[in-house]
Amino acid sequence: MAKDSSFDVVSQVDMQEVDNAYQQTAREITQRYDLKDSGATIDLSKADGVFTIVAPADFVARQITDVLNTKLIKRGVDIKALSWDAPQAASGGSVRVVGHVVQGIDQPTAKKINKDVKDLKLKVKVTIESDKLRVSSASKDALQEVIQFLRSQDYGQPLQFTNYR
Repeated sequence: MAKDSSFDVVSQVDMQEVDNAYQQTAREITQRYDLKDSGATIDLSKADGVFTIVAPADFVARQITDVLNTKLIKRGVDIKALSWDAPQAASGGSVRVVGHVVQGIDQPTAKKINKDVKDLKLKVKVTIESDKLRVSSASKDALQEVIQFLRSQDYGQPLQFTNYR
């Protein structure tokens, strides 16, 4: 019997690139004429993967978010890897916006991917392993079809395909 081939479906973000984009954004806030004296700040908790933007108005917070998104795109980080909370009122009439870096595939998304792959009716086996999925099959062509299908879908976060063997 032939050995099964497999690959992993993961959602990972290079936190060093996220940190570099954060540093560039913080520098631009202090140098750009329309943001320089606004009192806006951006913070990154690398351990938690959480951005915190404090700005005097919602408009300024959106500008900072746009600058950060631009820097992330230039560094090769998919902006679908960020999920932003709704703006909240903070002290002194300012606005606080919190963004989370999505790492790993959560259970509801993993179950949806699993169901979608099973609906393809290919001879593949999908197993959910904590924050990733392993897809295995005897046919490498079936695995390629699954990869093409998953690339065409939108699950709200970037997917990478690793350990193809």
